[in-house]
Amino acid sequence: MSRANVVLLAVVLVCFAGLLACNDSDEQQTSTSKTSAEKQPATQQKAEAKSDADEDEEGAATPTVAASEAPAPQQASGKQFVYNFDTDTVNQMPGKFHSAKTGGGGPEKWTVIADPAAPSKPNVVAQTSNDSTDYRFPLLIADEGSFKDLDLSVKFKAVTGSVDRAGGLVFRLKDPNNYYIVRANALEDNYRLYHVVNGRRVQFAGADFKVTSGEWHELRVEMVSNKITCYFDGSKKIEATDDTFKDAGKVGLWTKADSVTYFDDLRVTAK
Repeated sequence: MSRANVVLLAVVLVCFAGLLACNDSDEQQTSTSKTSAEKQPATQQKAEAKSDADEDEEGAATPTVAASEAPAPQQASGKQFVYNFDTDTVNQMPGKFHSAKTGGGGPEKWTVIADPAAPSKPNVVAQTSNDSTDYRFPLLIADEGSFKDLDLSVKFKAVTGSVDRAGGLVFRLKDPNNYYIVRANALEDNYRLYHVVNGRRVQFAGADFKVTSGEWHELRVEMVSNKITCYFDGSKKIEATDDTFKDAGKVGLWTKADSVTYFDDLRVTAK
């Protein structure tokens, strides 16, 4: 074989080897891209699964700052307070209460109004602000006492609301970011029990049934030690245990988002 032919054969072999190397590199890149694409759905599924698992947890990562609660004396067993709002001045906040809010949105608005259909006539207390911020929970907190074990009840009427149409009772309240809440929702037709810790609401028990708008219903909760029993219109609906809040705290009323809700005959008895 001539020297020229040898040189030509060497050049051909070098070019062929280069082509093979490029092909291997392309295959590796394709394989890597395919692996990344295959992994993506799994990552999304994991995120979706986490979202499903957390569906009963709500709240911003950084809760709004809550004002400290003024201390109130813990009540001895048998001590009872009843609030029917009938001697309070219409169009003003009821006496012996203050308002607060968990979450964001505009200010809450609690006021005494006349209602001819009130369970105890003539007045009720109402939360009338219709701010539609979803994570917004107006509170009306009673100032006279703190309670550990208790029997707490109220009559409520869900009037309007397109985001929510709800009313509830708070108990063992430490401040507007830390308390228990049991609430009924007329848009969702359910009854839910939560603890709120540092402004983050977490459900730990509940029941589903019809909750009618525009009608008076009774919410009632008993708590003894760590056992919580919740009633709706006299029927036991929820029974659970929880150790989040072990000390005495204040009691009060609660709504959510744009709920316009009326309340009457708030009663609390220390046990």
